[in-house]
Formats: sequence, C-alpha cells, structure tokens
Amino acid sequence: MERLQKKIASLGYCSRRKAEELIANGLVEVNGEVVTKLGTTVKPGDVISVEGNILDNSKSYEYYLLNKPKGIVTTTNDEKGRKTVIDLIETKARIYPVGRLDYDTSGALILTNDGELANLLMSPKYEIDKTYIAKVEGIVTIPDIQSLRRGVIIGGIKTKKARVKLKSIDKKKETSIVEITIHEGKNHQVKKMFDTLGYKVIKLRREKYANLTLKGLMPGEYRKLTIKEVKILYSLCKTTNSN
Repeated sequence: MERLQKKIASLGYCSRRKAEELIANGLVEVNGEVVTKLGTTVKPGDVISVEGNILDNSKSYEYYLLNKPKGIVTTTNDEKGRKTVIDLIETKARIYPVGRLDYDTSGALILTNDGELANLLMSPKYEIDKTYIAKVEGIVTIPDIQSLRRGVIIGGIKTKKARVKLKSIDKKKETSIVEITIHEGKNHQVKKMFDTLGYKVIKLRREKYANLTLKGLMPGEYRKLTIKEVKILYSLCKTTNSN
C-alpha cells in the first residue's frame, strides 16, 4: 500500500505537492471514485485517474545519465524548436530531466520517469552534491577561493558553503580552472558566484552529480543507471535527511 499523492508523483505525473492540491480539489479518482482525503492509500492494480488522465500503475521506471553537450536545452520541449535533452535519449518512456543545465553548460544530467526520486534529488533539504569545472577569465586569487568556500551574496542571499579547488591558472591567457562543489540549485548559481567576485565564466561543465561521474561518456552520449546506482541515489537522500 502507498499513499495516493506519493504514487501519483512516482508515476511521473507531477510533484507530490501538486498531487496533494489535485486530490484536495477533487480532481483525482481511484477505481472510479473521487478521492479528496490525503491519507488515502492505493495498491498495485488500482486504477488511478488524474484530471481525467488514467495513469499507468504498472509503469516500469527508467533512469539515464546523459553527458549533455552545449547548445542543447534542458527541457522536454522547446517553443523555439531547439534540440532538447529528451531528443538525445532513445526511449518510448515519458522521461524528463532532473534539474537544469544552462544552454551553454555541459555535463552530467539525470533523466528519469521516477517522479519520487526526481523530487528527492531536487529538494534543497537533501543537499545533493553537484561538482562543476569552471573556466573563468582572470587569475583567481586564494582569498577569492576562500570567499567561494564560505559563501557569497547573490540577490541578497548568501550561498551555502562550497568545496572549491583551484585546478590551474594560465598567466599568458589570464584564465583559471576551478573545481567547485555545491548542493544548492539556484538559477545560474555557479556563474553568479564567480560574477560576484568579478570573474566571468567562459566555460562550465558539471563533472559529477551525487555518486555519478561522466566516465566513459562523450558529449551527447548516455547510459542507463544500474540498480545499484539508483539505490545509492535514494540512500543519499535518506542519509542526508536523517542528519
């Protein structure tokens, strides 16, 4: 038995919070009967209908790790007709990206139809690590590295502590390579963190998402996650939540 709102989210229809709203508004039916009680549980085989759409309660989940190239939008469709990350994955399942990577940012991106896991990974309270390699204009100083570690002010809010390492500098070209690990997901956060200190990010790649690396994946390539990798992702959320 599973709570109805959790089941709707896990089937990829919407977030759990949105599912709760739909239930409260009488837009969800179970076996033909309208359900408005949030504590309602369902079992395998129950027919769930949301806003008139019957959900596939026997759906099997798919999990992919994509090495997103630059010039691809992180969305399920694009009004401008640009190529999306969905276009790169060969599957009939209704998958969607977990979080976002900017149009000009490359690297590790998870795509799945498991709404429950997606919600856990994107929730700020679980503090899932995301590691980036940034190439920036200018020679990054040690004091600025320390500032990034402590947190900088973006839009009046201080970012949380980050792990930051100066990988290399090119005095001739006046550029620096910096590795930075954050667990927040603010819009353009890494670029804004450097911009606050006067550095422009000219290239950004996400090297690692939680326990997943890009090893063996060229830009545009992807692979299915193993059962073990999926279990680790779930366990990371549970471990962090219990601290």
